[in-house]
Amino acid sequence: MKRTPICFTVFTVALVVLFIGDILLGSVGLAAHEVWAALFGRATGGPEAELARSLVWEFRLPKAVVAVAAGAALSASGLQMQTLFRNPLAGPYVLGVSSGASLGVSLFLLGLPLLGASATTEAVRNLGTVGSAWIGAAVILFVVMAVSARIKDIMAVLILGMMFGSAATAFVDILQFLSPEGAVKSFVVWTMGSLGGVSAAQLKWLLPAVAIGLLLSVWLIKPLNLLLLGENYARTMGLNVRRVRGIIMISTILLAGSVTAFCGPIGFIGIAVPHIARMLLGDADHRVLMPASIVLGGAVMLACDIISQMPGSNTVLPINTISALLGIPVVAIVVIRNRKFF
Repeated sequence: MKRTPICFTVFTVALVVLFIGDILLGSVGLAAHEVWAALFGRATGGPEAELARSLVWEFRLPKAVVAVAAGAALSASGLQMQTLFRNPLAGPYVLGVSSGASLGVSLFLLGLPLLGASATTEAVRNLGTVGSAWIGAAVILFVVMAVSARIKDIMAVLILGMMFGSAATAFVDILQFLSPEGAVKSFVVWTMGSLGGVSAAQLKWLLPAVAIGLLLSVWLIKPLNLLLLGENYARTMGLNVRRVRGIIMISTILLAGSVTAFCGPIGFIGIAVPHIARMLLGDADHRVLMPASIVLGGAVMLACDIISQMPGSNTVLPINTISALLGIPVVAIVVIRNRKFF
């Protein structure tokens, strides 16, 4: 517990510094004073000032906010799933929840046009996108939870979750094969993950959904601590396990489903960040682990976004490539440290 205040201070400082850095850095070079003037300066200015103001307010600031929200959401949902399934490799990406959300989005964006229907307005498109992602994530998560209630082997549940995710991906591939080339190209770019494509209208859906999901995650701290000791012990302590599982399901759907809907399926953050927080804190108590994972998740996602922009270059890499490169070593360490699974 002695290291907890130090870790929280480091995580918070890293979050603030990386948030500022994400606004300052980008494929288009802006000096620090230009960014400051765009954020807090007067409304008047020349063409260069207008360009800086447009870049900061319409692109960089929303993208940094999305990065924090996405990182916090995926980390919180990953921690919940690791505790619920008692599996250190559980997460929305590995267990197929993100794939289910992707299937829902693909059915809405690619399936409806094949049937001759489409969203008529941006509001309907946004609602349909996030709603279909929630439904897709809910279906996969419900199936995995039903299987885990009958099969206690954590590796078997993990493998089945990956199979369900692969099945969802297969249906997505079929829809891509049947869809027009233009629709497929934009959808493939979406599957690579992007933080900069979230519009102001989409933020109105993303941020409230993530906020509600995170509030549920914080409310679940005590039940999650009881579940760490086993469901039977939790029941003897008066915990309504079925009710808690349902709330975890709702929280995970809101967190992972909403992020996937607007940012694409971002992998490894949900698995890696809770483990990084756990190793640095040296504590499995969710009273410190949950808020630490939320803050650290936002910081890690900001770092991924900064790296993906390749400052000094006009190239922006897909966010999924960076999160995978950062997350895979952590997953490898977890597997090696838990050799008993094999």
